[in-house]
Amino acid sequence: MYKESITPDEIQKLEYTSFPGKIYIIDSVGAEFNRAIAYLRTQKVIGFDTETRPTFSPQQPRYGVALLQLSGRDKAFLFRVNTIGMHRRLCNLLASDKVVKVGAAIHDDIRGLQKLHDFKPAEFVDLQKIGCEWGIRDKAVKKMAAIILGFRISKTQQLSNWEAETLSESQCKYAATDAWVCREMYIKLMKSEKNPLPPVIPSEVEGSKK
Repeated sequence: MYKESITPDEIQKLEYTSFPGKIYIIDSVGAEFNRAIAYLRTQKVIGFDTETRPTFSPQQPRYGVALLQLSGRDKAFLFRVNTIGMHRRLCNLLASDKVVKVGAAIHDDIRGLQKLHDFKPAEFVDLQKIGCEWGIRDKAVKKMAAIILGFRISKTQQLSNWEAETLSESQCKYAATDAWVCREMYIKLMKSEKNPLPPVIPSEVEGSKK
């Protein structure tokens, strides 16, 4: 049974964890790109996330998706889609019903990728939509990871420049962890007994209508 929610103080007491495997930056369509797709197709479940360069004022342009992160058990791939675009084989992977793709708040992520190249998403799971089936009320990835997996992840790179010429080691670790942790949460939930949140009952309106 999982907690409904968790406080920042409780999270801070947990051990810090990040993606423990090998991280690959894919910035061209070649042999490494093909190996990445081949590996991801062997996985029954992969973690999914995207990153977009943030804007800090109304005068700045709205940027498109810069990075697509897909993670298996021990390898994570960071596709620099602002450079290489959404290649047909990448679209086919996201449209495959043979591989489950797990993320959080995935609607905008998918829409952003479809602006680069249209595809029909298949077998996507949104943790924010299923967490309530295990009694979890919190929606943020950091909080859900703390509740389900019992460790703390960093979000310090979230507002960094994802269109930088070279991604920093901290950015790569952050990006890989965000995708990987979604995969790990889903796998843990699938092995856990459900304990749904009680349905929300609208409160009765008191007094007469005016």
